[in-house]
Amino acid sequence: MVKVLVWMSGGVDSAIAAYLLQKEWYEVVAGFMKNYVSDGGNCTTYSDAEEAIKVSDFLWIEIISFDLQKEYNEKIIEYIYRWYQQGITPNPDVLCNSLIKFDVFLQKAIELWFDYIATWHYARIAKIKKSKTPENNNTKDNESHKWTFKLLRGIDYNKDQSYFLAGLNQFQLSKSLFPIGWYTKPEIRALAKKIGLPNAARKDSQWLCFIWNIPIKDFLLQRLPKKEGNITDTKGRIIGKHEWAYFFTIGQRHGLNLPFKAYVIKTDVEKNIVIVGNKEDKELFGKNITTIWWHRIRKSYTLPTKIVAKLRYRQEPQEATLKKDKEKNIVVTFKEKQRAIAPGQTLVAYKGDECIGSGVITW
Repeated sequence: MVKVLVWMSGGVDSAIAAYLLQKEWYEVVAGFMKNYVSDGGNCTTYSDAEEAIKVSDFLWIEIISFDLQKEYNEKIIEYIYRWYQQGITPNPDVLCNSLIKFDVFLQKAIELWFDYIATWHYARIAKIKKSKTPENNNTKDNESHKWTFKLLRGIDYNKDQSYFLAGLNQFQLSKSLFPIGWYTKPEIRALAKKIGLPNAARKDSQWLCFIWNIPIKDFLLQRLPKKEGNITDTKGRIIGKHEWAYFFTIGQRHGLNLPFKAYVIKTDVEKNIVIVGNKEDKELFGKNITTIWWHRIRKSYTLPTKIVAKLRYRQEPQEATLKKDKEKNIVVTFKEKQRAIAPGQTLVAYKGDECIGSGVITW
Protein backbone atom coordinates (compact mmCIF):
# COMPACT_ATOMS: atom_id res chain seq x y z
CA MET A 1 0.00 0.00 0.00
CA VAL A 2 1.24 3.51 -0.85
CA LYS A 3 2.06 5.53 2.28
CA VAL A 4 1.23 9.25 2.46
CA LEU A 5 2.10 11.74 5.18
CA VAL A 6 -0.57 14.45 5.18
CA TRP A 7 0.25 17.88 6.58
CA MET A 8 -2.52 18.21 9.16
CA SER A 9 -2.93 21.87 10.10
CA GLY A 10 -6.09 21.62 12.19
CA GLY A 11 -8.20 23.20 9.44
CA VAL A 12 -11.00 21.67 7.40
CA ASP A 13 -8.98 21.57 4.15
CA SER A 14 -6.21 19.35 5.54
CA ALA A 15 -8.78 17.09 7.17
CA ILE A 16 -10.61 16.58 3.88
CA ALA A 17 -7.29 16.01 2.09
CA ALA A 18 -6.63 13.10 4.45
CA TYR A 19 -10.19 11.80 4.06
CA LEU A 20 -10.02 11.86 0.24
CA LEU A 21 -6.75 9.93 0.27
CA GLN A 22 -8.27 7.35 2.58
CA LYS A 23 -11.09 6.90 0.09
CA GLU A 24 -8.47 6.17 -2.59
CA TRP A 25 -6.96 3.47 -0.37
CA TYR A 26 -3.71 5.19 0.52
CA GLU A 27 -2.16 4.40 3.88
CA VAL A 28 -2.60 7.81 5.49
CA VAL A 29 -0.74 9.27 8.47
CA ALA A 30 -1.15 12.84 9.71
CA GLY A 31 1.86 15.08 10.30
CA PHE A 32 1.58 18.22 12.43
CA MET A 33 4.35 20.82 12.11
CA LYS A 34 5.25 22.93 15.12
CA ASN A 35 6.97 25.81 13.37
CA TYR A 36 6.60 28.92 15.48
CA VAL A 37 5.40 29.46 19.04
CA SER A 38 4.79 32.86 20.62
CA ASP A 39 3.75 33.86 24.13
CA GLY A 40 1.34 36.36 22.57
CA GLY A 41 -2.40 35.75 22.63
CA ASN A 42 -2.64 35.43 18.83
CA CYS A 43 -0.46 32.34 18.51
CA THR A 44 -2.66 29.41 17.48
CA THR A 45 -0.09 26.60 17.45
CA TYR A 46 -1.52 24.74 20.44
CA SER A 47 -5.19 25.13 19.46
CA ASP A 48 -4.32 23.99 15.92
CA ALA A 49 -2.55 20.94 17.36
CA GLU A 50 -5.62 20.08 19.40
CA GLU A 51 -7.83 20.30 16.31
CA ALA A 52 -5.38 18.17 14.31
CA ILE A 53 -5.53 15.46 17.00
CA LYS A 54 -9.35 15.55 17.03
CA VAL A 55 -9.49 15.15 13.25
CA SER A 56 -6.92 12.33 13.26
CA ASP A 57 -8.88 10.48 15.92
CA PHE A 58 -12.08 10.95 13.91
CA LEU A 59 -10.44 9.54 10.77
CA TRP A 60 -8.75 6.75 12.74
CA ILE A 61 -5.28 7.68 11.55
CA GLU A 62 -1.98 8.02 13.38
CA ILE A 63 -0.62 11.55 13.92
CA ILE A 64 3.07 12.43 14.19
CA SER A 65 4.32 15.77 15.53
CA PHE A 66 7.37 17.44 13.99
CA ASP A 67 9.14 20.22 15.87
CA LEU A 68 10.61 22.35 13.07
CA GLN A 69 11.15 25.56 15.04
CA LYS A 70 14.93 25.46 14.58
CA GLU A 71 14.61 25.05 10.80
CA TYR A 72 11.98 27.79 10.61
CA ASN A 73 14.15 30.19 12.52
CA GLU A 74 17.20 29.52 10.33
CA LYS A 75 15.50 29.38 6.93
CA ILE A 76 12.55 31.76 7.28
CA ILE A 77 12.51 34.02 10.32
CA GLU A 78 16.09 35.26 10.03
CA TYR A 79 15.46 35.96 6.35
CA ILE A 80 12.34 37.98 7.20
CA TYR A 81 14.09 40.21 9.73
CA ARG A 82 17.08 40.73 7.47
CA TRP A 83 15.00 41.85 4.50
CA TYR A 84 12.67 44.12 6.46
CA GLN A 85 15.69 45.85 7.97
CA GLN A 86 16.76 46.68 4.41
CA GLY A 87 13.35 48.10 3.53
CA ILE A 88 12.40 45.07 1.39
CA THR A 89 9.05 43.33 1.85
CA PRO A 90 9.57 39.59 1.33
CA ASN A 91 7.00 36.88 0.63
CA PRO A 92 7.71 34.25 3.29
CA ASP A 93 4.85 31.97 2.25
CA VAL A 94 6.49 31.09 -1.07
CA LEU A 95 9.88 30.50 0.57
CA CYS A 96 8.25 28.54 3.39
CA ASN A 97 6.77 26.06 0.93
CA SER A 98 10.05 25.60 -0.94
CA LEU A 99 12.32 25.34 2.11
CA ILE A 100 10.12 23.92 4.86
CA LYS A 101 6.97 22.06 3.81
CA PHE A 102 8.38 20.59 0.61
CA ASP A 103 11.96 20.33 1.81
CA VAL A 104 12.39 19.71 5.55
CA PHE A 105 8.94 18.13 6.03
CA LEU A 106 9.35 16.12 2.82
CA GLN A 107 12.77 14.83 3.89
CA LYS A 108 11.35 13.79 7.27
CA ALA A 109 8.63 11.86 5.42
CA ILE A 110 11.16 10.14 3.14
CA GLU A 111 13.27 9.14 6.16
CA LEU A 112 10.15 7.50 7.62
CA TRP A 113 9.59 5.58 4.39
CA PHE A 114 6.58 7.51 3.14
CA ASP A 115 6.01 7.50 -0.62
CA TYR A 116 4.43 10.95 -0.75
CA ILE A 117 3.50 13.97 1.29
CA ALA A 118 0.11 15.60 0.80
CA THR A 119 -0.94 19.15 1.59
CA TRP A 120 -4.22 21.04 1.47
CA HIS A 121 -3.24 23.51 -1.25
CA TYR A 122 -5.82 24.35 -3.89
CA ALA A 123 -3.59 23.38 -6.80
CA ARG A 124 -3.14 20.38 -9.09
CA ILE A 125 -0.29 18.27 -10.43
CA ALA A 126 -0.27 16.69 -13.88
CA LYS A 127 2.49 14.47 -15.20
CA ILE A 128 3.78 13.78 -18.70
CA LYS A 129 5.82 10.68 -19.47
CA LYS A 130 9.28 11.50 -20.77
CA SER A 131 10.14 10.19 -24.22
CA LYS A 132 13.49 8.98 -22.90
CA THR A 133 14.39 7.93 -19.38
CA PRO A 134 17.85 7.24 -17.97
CA GLU A 135 18.83 3.61 -17.61
CA ASN A 136 18.74 1.90 -14.21
CA ASN A 137 15.91 4.13 -12.96
CA ASN A 138 13.26 1.48 -12.55
CA THR A 139 12.18 2.05 -8.97
CA LYS A 140 9.25 4.12 -7.82
CA ASP A 141 11.69 6.43 -6.02
CA ASN A 142 12.79 7.74 -9.40
CA GLU A 143 9.46 9.19 -10.49
CA SER A 144 11.08 12.51 -11.37
CA HIS A 145 13.32 10.67 -13.88
CA LYS A 146 10.37 9.04 -15.66
CA TRP A 147 7.92 11.92 -15.73
CA THR A 148 7.77 15.66 -16.16
CA PHE A 149 5.47 17.29 -13.63
CA LYS A 150 3.25 20.28 -14.32
CA LEU A 151 1.94 22.56 -11.57
CA LEU A 152 -1.62 23.66 -12.40
CA ARG A 153 -3.99 26.14 -10.82
CA GLY A 154 -6.74 24.72 -8.63
CA ILE A 155 -10.10 24.50 -10.34
CA ASP A 156 -11.48 26.96 -7.77
CA TYR A 157 -9.79 30.12 -9.06
CA ASN A 158 -10.99 32.05 -6.02
CA LYS A 159 -8.98 29.72 -3.75
CA ASP A 160 -6.16 28.79 -6.16
CA GLN A 161 -2.85 28.62 -4.25
CA SER A 162 -0.45 27.74 -7.05
CA TYR A 163 1.09 31.19 -6.49
CA PHE A 164 2.56 29.98 -3.19
CA LEU A 165 3.92 26.80 -4.80
CA ALA A 166 5.75 28.51 -7.66
CA GLY A 167 9.17 27.76 -6.16
CA LEU A 168 8.76 23.98 -6.18
CA ASN A 169 11.05 21.81 -8.31
CA GLN A 170 10.44 18.59 -10.22
CA PHE A 171 11.51 16.29 -7.38
CA GLN A 172 9.26 18.06 -4.88
CA LEU A 173 6.29 17.83 -7.24
CA SER A 174 7.03 14.14 -7.90
CA LYS A 175 6.67 13.40 -4.18
CA SER A 176 3.59 15.56 -3.52
CA LEU A 177 -0.19 15.17 -3.70
CA PHE A 178 -2.82 17.95 -3.65
CA PRO A 179 -6.11 16.09 -3.10
CA ILE A 180 -8.40 19.12 -2.80
CA GLY A 181 -7.14 20.95 -5.87
CA TRP A 182 -9.91 19.30 -7.91
CA TYR A 183 -12.64 20.71 -5.65
CA THR A 184 -14.14 24.10 -4.91
CA LYS A 185 -14.14 25.47 -1.38
CA PRO A 186 -17.96 25.15 -1.05
CA GLU A 187 -17.66 21.49 -2.08
CA ILE A 188 -15.00 20.92 0.59
CA ARG A 189 -17.17 22.57 3.25
CA ALA A 190 -20.20 20.51 2.19
CA LEU A 191 -18.21 17.28 2.30
CA ALA A 192 -16.83 18.09 5.75
CA LYS A 193 -20.35 18.65 7.03
CA LYS A 194 -21.65 15.50 5.32
CA ILE A 195 -19.12 13.19 6.96
CA GLY A 196 -19.39 14.95 10.33
CA LEU A 197 -15.83 16.24 10.70
CA PRO A 198 -15.32 17.75 14.19
CA ASN A 199 -13.84 20.90 12.63
CA ALA A 200 -16.32 21.19 9.75
CA ALA A 201 -17.42 24.68 10.79
CA ARG A 202 -13.98 26.01 11.74
CA LYS A 203 -13.13 29.28 10.01
CA ASP A 204 -10.27 29.44 7.51
CA SER A 205 -7.00 30.68 8.95
CA GLN A 206 -5.67 33.98 7.66
CA TRP A 207 -2.18 33.59 9.10
CA LEU A 208 1.07 33.91 7.27
CA CYS A 209 3.13 30.77 6.96
CA PHE A 210 5.71 31.63 9.56
CA ILE A 211 4.02 33.79 12.19
CA TRP A 212 0.48 32.39 12.34
CA ASN A 213 -2.04 35.03 13.51
CA ILE A 214 0.52 37.46 14.86
CA PRO A 215 0.41 40.81 13.00
CA ILE A 216 3.61 41.43 11.05
CA LYS A 217 4.32 44.67 12.93
CA ASP A 218 4.09 42.91 16.32
CA PHE A 219 6.35 40.17 14.99
CA LEU A 220 8.99 42.65 13.82
CA LEU A 221 8.85 44.57 17.11
CA GLN A 222 10.12 41.46 18.91
CA ARG A 223 13.55 42.26 17.51
CA LEU A 224 13.40 45.59 15.69
CA PRO A 225 12.66 48.49 18.09
CA LYS A 226 10.59 51.52 17.11
CA LYS A 227 12.34 54.60 15.75
CA GLU A 228 10.25 57.65 14.92
CA GLY A 229 10.66 59.19 11.49
CA ASN A 230 8.93 61.50 9.05
CA ILE A 231 6.16 60.84 6.57
CA THR A 232 6.53 63.19 3.59
CA ASP A 233 4.63 63.88 0.40
CA THR A 234 6.25 63.59 -3.02
CA LYS A 235 7.51 67.19 -2.73
CA GLY A 236 9.37 66.48 0.48
CA ARG A 237 6.95 68.25 2.83
CA ILE A 238 6.58 66.60 6.27
CA ILE A 239 2.95 65.60 6.81
CA GLY A 240 3.17 63.07 9.63
CA LYS A 241 5.22 60.73 11.77
CA HIS A 242 5.76 56.96 11.74
CA GLU A 243 7.37 54.40 14.06
CA TRP A 244 9.91 52.92 11.62
CA ALA A 245 10.13 52.97 7.82
CA TYR A 246 10.57 49.23 7.51
CA PHE A 247 7.05 48.65 8.84
CA PHE A 248 5.66 49.81 5.49
CA THR A 249 5.50 48.42 1.97
CA ILE A 250 4.78 49.93 -1.44
CA GLY A 251 1.08 50.62 -1.98
CA GLN A 252 0.18 50.31 1.71
CA ARG A 253 -2.64 52.54 3.00
CA HIS A 254 -3.31 51.34 6.54
CA GLY A 255 -1.16 52.32 9.51
CA LEU A 256 -0.14 55.77 8.29
CA ASN A 257 -2.43 57.57 10.79
CA LEU A 258 -2.93 60.55 8.51
CA PRO A 259 -6.16 62.64 8.45
CA PHE A 260 -6.63 61.78 4.76
CA LYS A 261 -6.19 58.79 2.49
CA ALA A 262 -2.62 58.26 1.34
CA TYR A 263 -0.57 55.39 -0.07
CA VAL A 264 3.07 54.49 0.43
CA ILE A 265 5.05 55.24 -2.72
CA LYS A 266 8.56 54.72 -1.42
CA THR A 267 10.46 54.04 1.80
CA ASP A 268 14.01 54.99 2.74
CA VAL A 269 15.14 52.94 5.74
CA GLU A 270 18.55 54.64 5.93
CA LYS A 271 16.96 58.08 6.36
CA ASN A 272 13.88 56.53 8.03
CA ILE A 273 11.45 58.32 5.71
CA VAL A 274 8.14 57.14 4.28
CA ILE A 275 6.98 58.94 1.13
CA VAL A 276 3.26 58.91 0.34
CA GLY A 277 0.97 60.04 -2.47
CA ASN A 278 -2.50 59.42 -3.81
CA LYS A 279 -3.87 56.11 -5.07
CA GLU A 280 -3.19 56.93 -8.72
CA ASP A 281 0.23 58.51 -8.28
CA LYS A 282 2.28 57.73 -11.38
CA GLU A 283 5.22 56.57 -9.26
CA LEU A 284 3.09 53.62 -8.10
CA PHE A 285 2.79 52.23 -11.63
CA GLY A 286 5.13 50.41 -13.98
CA LYS A 287 5.22 47.91 -16.84
CA ASN A 288 8.75 46.52 -16.83
CA ILE A 289 9.75 44.44 -13.81
CA THR A 290 13.18 42.93 -13.35
CA THR A 291 13.49 39.81 -11.23
CA ILE A 292 16.25 37.81 -9.58
CA TRP A 293 16.50 34.11 -8.69
CA TRP A 294 14.16 33.12 -11.50
CA HIS A 295 12.93 29.57 -11.01
CA ARG A 296 11.65 27.36 -13.86
CA ILE A 297 9.33 24.62 -12.69
CA ARG A 298 10.03 22.62 -15.85
CA LYS A 299 11.78 23.13 -19.19
CA SER A 300 8.67 23.99 -21.15
CA TYR A 301 9.46 27.31 -22.83
CA THR A 302 12.13 29.44 -24.46
CA LEU A 303 12.55 33.18 -24.14
CA PRO A 304 11.00 35.50 -25.06
CA THR A 305 7.54 34.04 -24.50
CA LYS A 306 4.00 35.28 -23.94
CA ILE A 307 2.63 34.63 -20.45
CA VAL A 308 0.16 35.85 -17.88
CA ALA A 309 1.60 36.84 -14.52
CA LYS A 310 0.71 38.29 -11.15
CA LEU A 311 2.57 40.27 -8.52
CA ARG A 312 0.51 39.16 -5.52
CA TYR A 313 -1.66 36.24 -4.50
CA ARG A 314 -5.09 37.83 -4.94
CA GLN A 315 -4.33 39.53 -8.27
CA GLU A 316 -5.88 38.19 -11.46
CA PRO A 317 -3.10 37.09 -13.88
CA GLN A 318 -2.24 39.85 -16.36
CA GLU A 319 -0.94 39.59 -19.94
CA ALA A 320 2.82 39.99 -20.21
CA THR A 321 6.02 38.91 -21.98
CA LEU A 322 8.84 37.03 -20.29
CA LYS A 323 12.34 37.78 -21.62
CA LYS A 324 15.97 38.46 -20.80
CA ASP A 325 17.56 41.92 -20.83
CA LYS A 326 21.10 42.77 -21.96
CA GLU A 327 22.48 41.79 -18.54
CA LYS A 328 20.61 38.45 -18.87
CA ASN A 329 18.24 39.31 -16.03
CA ILE A 330 14.73 37.90 -16.36
CA VAL A 331 12.33 40.75 -17.11
CA VAL A 332 8.54 40.69 -17.24
CA THR A 333 6.90 43.35 -19.41
CA PHE A 334 3.20 43.73 -18.77
CA LYS A 335 0.72 44.79 -21.43
CA GLU A 336 -0.90 47.21 -18.98
CA LYS A 337 0.76 49.19 -16.20
CA GLN A 338 0.77 47.45 -12.83
CA ARG A 339 0.19 49.18 -9.50
CA ALA A 340 2.21 48.90 -6.28
CA ILE A 341 5.22 46.91 -7.47
CA ALA A 342 6.90 45.96 -4.19
CA PRO A 343 10.57 44.90 -4.14
CA GLY A 344 11.05 41.51 -2.48
CA GLN A 345 7.63 40.21 -3.48
CA THR A 346 7.23 37.18 -5.73
CA LEU A 347 6.19 37.48 -9.37
CA VAL A 348 4.58 34.27 -10.66
CA ALA A 349 4.15 33.37 -14.35
CA TYR A 350 1.57 31.16 -16.04
CA LYS A 351 0.75 29.75 -19.43
CA GLY A 352 -2.95 29.05 -19.26
CA ASP A 353 -3.55 27.07 -16.07
CA GLU A 354 0.07 25.94 -15.82
CA CYS A 355 2.34 27.74 -13.38
CA ILE A 356 5.70 27.88 -15.19
CA GLY A 357 7.94 29.74 -12.77
CA SER A 358 8.62 32.64 -10.45
CA GLY A 359 11.14 35.28 -9.51
CA VAL A 360 11.72 37.90 -6.80
CA ILE A 361 11.09 41.52 -7.78
CA THR A 362 14.33 43.50 -7.53
CA TRP A 363 14.87 46.68 -5.55
